[in-house]
Amino acid sequence: MRKLVVSILAHVDAGKTTLSEAMLYLSGRIRKLGRVDHRDAFLDTDTLERERGITIFSKQAVFPLGENCEVTLLDTPGHVDFSAEMERALSVPDCAVLVISGTDGVQAHTLTLWRLLKRYGIPTFLFINKMDAPGTDRGALLSSMTARLGGSFVDFGAAQDQLFEEAAMCDEAVMESYLESGEVSDDDLRTLIAQRKLFPCCFGSALHLDGVEQLLSVLEQYAPRGQYGDEFGARVYKIARDHQGKRLTYLKVTGGTLRVKQVISGGSGEDTWEEKVDQIRIYSGTKFETAEEVCAGTVCAVTGLSRTVCGETFGCETGGHAPSLEPVLGYQLLLPDGTDPHTALEKLGQLQEEDPLLHIDWNPRLQEIHIRLMGQVQLEILKRVIAQRFGMAVEFGTGSIVYKETIAASVQGVGHYEPLRHYAEVHLLLEPLPRGSGLQVATRVSEDDLDRNWQRLIMTHLMEKVHVGVLTGSPITDLRITIIAGRAHLKHTEGGDFRQATYRAIRQGLMSAKSILLEPWYDFRLEIPAENLGRAINDIQQMNGRFEAPEIMGDTALLTGSAPVSAMSDYWQTVTAYSRGQGHLTCSVRGYEVCHNAEEVIAALGYDAERDTENSADSVFCEHGAGVVVKWDAVPAAAHLSPDVLSKPAPQESPAAAQVRRSVPYASSREEEKELLAIFERTYGEVKQRAFQPVKKPSSDGTVRRTVPPRATGPEYLLVDGYNIIHAWDELKEMAQVNLEAARRMLMDILCNYQGFKKCIVILVFDAYKVKGNPGSVEHWNNIHVVYTKEAETADTYIERATYDLAREHRVRVATSDNLEQLIILGHGAVRVSAKELRREIEETEGQISEVIARNNRGDRERNQLRNRATIKE
Repeated sequence: MRKLVVSILAHVDAGKTTLSEAMLYLSGRIRKLGRVDHRDAFLDTDTLERERGITIFSKQAVFPLGENCEVTLLDTPGHVDFSAEMERALSVPDCAVLVISGTDGVQAHTLTLWRLLKRYGIPTFLFINKMDAPGTDRGALLSSMTARLGGSFVDFGAAQDQLFEEAAMCDEAVMESYLESGEVSDDDLRTLIAQRKLFPCCFGSALHLDGVEQLLSVLEQYAPRGQYGDEFGARVYKIARDHQGKRLTYLKVTGGTLRVKQVISGGSGEDTWEEKVDQIRIYSGTKFETAEEVCAGTVCAVTGLSRTVCGETFGCETGGHAPSLEPVLGYQLLLPDGTDPHTALEKLGQLQEEDPLLHIDWNPRLQEIHIRLMGQVQLEILKRVIAQRFGMAVEFGTGSIVYKETIAASVQGVGHYEPLRHYAEVHLLLEPLPRGSGLQVATRVSEDDLDRNWQRLIMTHLMEKVHVGVLTGSPITDLRITIIAGRAHLKHTEGGDFRQATYRAIRQGLMSAKSILLEPWYDFRLEIPAENLGRAINDIQQMNGRFEAPEIMGDTALLTGSAPVSAMSDYWQTVTAYSRGQGHLTCSVRGYEVCHNAEEVIAALGYDAERDTENSADSVFCEHGAGVVVKWDAVPAAAHLSPDVLSKPAPQESPAAAQVRRSVPYASSREEEKELLAIFERTYGEVKQRAFQPVKKPSSDGTVRRTVPPRATGPEYLLVDGYNIIHAWDELKEMAQVNLEAARRMLMDILCNYQGFKKCIVILVFDAYKVKGNPGSVEHWNNIHVVYTKEAETADTYIERATYDLAREHRVRVATSDNLEQLIILGHGAVRVSAKELRREIEETEGQISEVIARNNRGDRERNQLRNRATIKE
């Protein structure tokens, strides 16, 4: 049966819950229509939701659609204070239904919802509700939606000819087909909707079941068909707990099947984990059914997983979006007298799991618990939740604005950490990004210069904590941080050393940069009596806000725009006062912009970056056997790697120099090999080269004579760490970012040509150790061997074992840039080839192949000329 996951979204009071009830009723899922005002809606099941008459927690319901489709409806909160809960549910739907009130039109929060749907690329159907109210007009609403949201909105209740004509205008190819045939096929409509080029609109009244059947019919006929693979994949979108306190992981299966007792692997780096699925639940409202297994496309809740987090992916599922909606108000959480704060923090950790954006933190300097919230309604709900679940009657201090910081121009940051017997140096490039981009990390360092494992560790440290700016100590954002250089010590570097160097490099870069203070802004929609319009405009101007031209509708004026949260957060009280209760203000978080009163805020907060010892910009160097602190502004000059050199492009070689370089044989790296060998022998003892070193044999007179055994005459082996080489060669790395399979095939073709000329035995090894149940495989690709390692066996492990076996009787070379693997290779008596050296050898081989081909072509031409001359003479 076809699975379809549909999220339903709306601004508060647009009628979203009423529409959900109508869809469930008409599909036969429920026998009685519930209502929000009657407090008996099928999906608003929580006591707080029924008291408030709003949706607070996202929930699901399952109902049949047609003969061969099952819909999972994800109901999401409409109130702006619970937007984070709504956004988390946008990571799993196949499509969405956006509900717009016919009487209110596009609201401020509707714009936020529309931006999110575009960001997540979700095909969207629209239901314009409350069309039974007097004064509603389809044409005017469609025009307003087109102007404010931007998109091709098509009335699917219009005449067929009009529908076809408007749909054809959404795409040039469809237009050509329409002009030829006079119609638009269902497949074309489905494709346009899936590509977000067309947005179907249905009009009606959910309360009176008007237009709802048409919406269900449009969904059945035109909703996207999910395409899923056989390999298991899943994405987590919610963490919750049932009435017994059992932890539930809500996820969508995006590939293969999920079974009870199946082992799930998660986490990353040193924090990886494996746990078994105890139970699979299919929820519909408060009730659920258990299943032994579920197929791709299913949304379910799983028990038995204790370490999952929102947004996490499993199996073949990858990628995702960082949340774009964040709390903009910070509060101190006040505990009841006599409550141990650390015990309270442990309990509150459950809420942090369910809503990571709460950012519940313990401030050791102030000895306070701090929390971030979206607004006053969320604060009141949270107090009730804490009292019900943990028995704590908490209060909150006065709210404050959550500021952020970024930089105006690119800058390099240097961090060095070298107390006695420790060593790490990191160079970072900090670049500003457009507003709303968040933090992005990257690397442009070759694995020949800094091992892949160290680079991964640096990137982990870049993302593992909230890094703060130097103006107010607020979190940094809208930055791309790129690793441009780094250095480790083979003996003295530990993981914690790179953490220190990375933190200090970020901080040193921020201290060197021109920083910018950012503050959150609201989008607002203000409806007031027309006589109060002048007062409202003056207030917005005093707030340093912006607004569009006012709309006058009889005795009412509509003003829309944006303004700083710090100025508008309590403005609703002012509106209520001067409009005598007739004004209505709605706000939604727009994002962060440059702070309008930055100097005032910086002075008021009084943050001193140089006294923040927990976020130091200074570095530690080693002098005379002891660690010495070097101030941040002197670090670049003291660094072991020069940032000035790093900022310059690589010098271009002349053709003659390049030819000389390509003609140098492999022995050119012997000095590096000797140095590596010496390090290995100091650490692990003498390396015995087996058949390649002279063997001491006692003679008959007792003296020791040195004889050299004959060199092995068998073929030479070349073992290649496939993914290591792909990520080390620029052309393969770029291709892998688009299509990994194509990059693998390109490397295989290159090595086939190389083997055909060199006549060595090539074994290309790819990691497949994360594939569950994989037995491993060996393929013969033309003239080379391609190995995919088995489950729990890395390419490094396979190469180490193969090197140990083969090096006894054959000359073995291993192509890799992994430092640890290089040491082990030396210990087994093999020869190491870096990724860069292999590239040079292949270039040299390709040049020789070209010369041979050219010679052959010349010979063929000469022979043909001789034959022609002989023919002419005859």
